[in-house]
Amino acid sequence: MFFDFGIKDIIDILLVGIVLYYVYRLMRESRSLNVFVGITIFVVIWLLVSQVLEMKLLGTILDKVVSVGVIAIIIIFQEDIRKFFYNIGAHQRMRRLLKLFMPKHTKDKNQEQLKRDIMPIVMAAMQMSKGKVGALIVIERDSSLADIIATGEVVNANINQRLIENIFFKNSPLHDGAMVVSKHRICAAGCILPVSHNLDIPKELGLRHRAALGMSQESDALVVIVSEETGGISIASKGQFRLRLSAEELEAVLTEELS
Repeated sequence: MFFDFGIKDIIDILLVGIVLYYVYRLMRESRSLNVFVGITIFVVIWLLVSQVLEMKLLGTILDKVVSVGVIAIIIIFQEDIRKFFYNIGAHQRMRRLLKLFMPKHTKDKNQEQLKRDIMPIVMAAMQMSKGKVGALIVIERDSSLADIIATGEVVNANINQRLIENIFFKNSPLHDGAMVVSKHRICAAGCILPVSHNLDIPKELGLRHRAALGMSQESDALVVIVSEETGGISIASKGQFRLRLSAEELEAVLTEELS
């Protein structure tokens, strides 16, 4: 007996494969890979028992476990699921497509404002790098950082080089936390960021870098880091580092990512 196998079935299999691949990547990044493998093995056993072997009693028990297990999985992995759907909605290609319909004068105005926002950050990072002053600057994009801002002290000031340097001055009470830039303003300082538990982070990178990476994994924010040990300037974006940047490279990356 041959199966009726057509082009629609091939597309179906490919789509399932793509979904499983992205779920696998998501689980690997969140250190839940073993859980994913365990769930996959359980589903295979459930299908084998209920569909292939048609064992009614065991199949019924596993059916009940699966119906409850779906709710349990949603509760356990709610943050991972939220991140998965957020990444779909915030896809870079979709945002670029929308920008094609933006009027030219609006684009020029946005570029001027962007330069006014970026240059104080670049100049402050360069000065702090020379003095080996540690800094952590979070720049909000589409994803709201209201929950992060709430963990720090409200500043609500224009983006200013000297203010940034004063916030991260070693004797400042706010120098240990992160500064958040949102809507062309310095919104808050001394903020607490989620720390990444990624085991692949180089050992020479400290807690400041782990916090920056954690922030970039949970949102679309850009995070500028100045190392207190080496004075090196880095950027964390989309769960990845760009290390040892010069002032010119920092400006170029910020302009590219924020434009």
